[in-house]
Amino acid sequence: MTYPLLALIGIVLAITGWLVFTIMAFRRNPTLSRPHYVIAVGITVVVMLALTAVFDNLMISSELFHYAPEHLSGISIGLAPLEDFAYPFAGALLLPAAWVALQHGGAQRRKDFGQLVLASRPISWINTAFPFGAAYLLTTREIDWVLLIGFLYFLIPYNFAMYGINDVFDYASDLANPRKGGIEGALLPRRLHRPTLWIAALTNIPFLIVLGAAGGPAVWLALAVSAFALVAYSAPRLRFKERPFLDSITSSVHFVSPAVVGLLLAGAPIDSALVLVLTAFFLWGMAAHAFGAVQDIVPDREARIHSIATAIGARATARLALALWAVAGLLMLAAPWPGPLAAIIAVPYLLNCLPYWSVTDATSAGTNRAWRRFIALNYFSGFLVTLLLIAQWNQV
Repeated sequence: MTYPLLALIGIVLAITGWLVFTIMAFRRNPTLSRPHYVIAVGITVVVMLALTAVFDNLMISSELFHYAPEHLSGISIGLAPLEDFAYPFAGALLLPAAWVALQHGGAQRRKDFGQLVLASRPISWINTAFPFGAAYLLTTREIDWVLLIGFLYFLIPYNFAMYGINDVFDYASDLANPRKGGIEGALLPRRLHRPTLWIAALTNIPFLIVLGAAGGPAVWLALAVSAFALVAYSAPRLRFKERPFLDSITSSVHFVSPAVVGLLLAGAPIDSALVLVLTAFFLWGMAAHAFGAVQDIVPDREARIHSIATAIGARATARLALALWAVAGLLMLAAPWPGPLAAIIAVPYLLNCLPYWSVTDATSAGTNRAWRRFIALNYFSGFLVTLLLIAQWNQV
């Protein structure tokens, strides 16, 4: 698939969606000012295209990435290929139209839409999209349709499936969990359970087919493992999240598998250095899950839900998380340069968890404060990892 064809598909879908949402908006709100609506959308489109022109040219001139010329139309604005402007154009059309349509679609409709979005944990979208994008881009050093499709998949549909399926099958226990209903998870009403599962299937399967077609057997296997982990973690009977230790392993697969898929699609050579980095990432994921489970020990036990934390207790789980983060940092010290610098990233997580060295089951809910800091730490760590990737990029 060429970049112009992919851009054209995106534009066609965006215009179609814009027309549908616009018609819905005017039917639901006949008093809506058409001139003001058109002007607002026009300004949004112009601003988005202008920002794309500026920052694309800056990044390309800095040699942060390049495009394979055989996949481009050859038309550009400065250094930025014309196709790059299709996606901000599409977003500038779709998002305002969707917002206006939903705004006048009734309070319950807006509330349901908000709950579905919340179920995908938007604050954590980047935690799965970034590993895929970084792995693929650092290997290929170019932007192509596989990168764009894969990044989009691991950004939204993947997270909707991972967290949405969890919210559906955890509904009973979530009712008793005071943390649910905010950035740490939606409390989906029962009427949204079936739509959630259908949306998860319909938004994931096409992406899996396209990405699988772009790779070989190794990619098929990685995608299969990744998709299986999404379902097995929460679905009845399998319920890996209720199998101590397997819960943390499966949760880590959720975040490591996008990187593995990206590496395999990009054709990265699998050597000892790469295995070392992926192992460190995997241990980091296990530590994150284990420490996150501590805060839910009391409600989980009341709901008879098993986890690594309910099995070995708050204190042992917190110490295990500390050990896993420490080993992950030590492994990075053995990685090729600038990998050892990444070992520093483990330090904030260790400091965040260390005050709970002696936490008890009775005081386990207090670790929620550290968990909220953990969410912020992920963004800081992502920033540091990005700097390291740029440094590695410039060495190649």
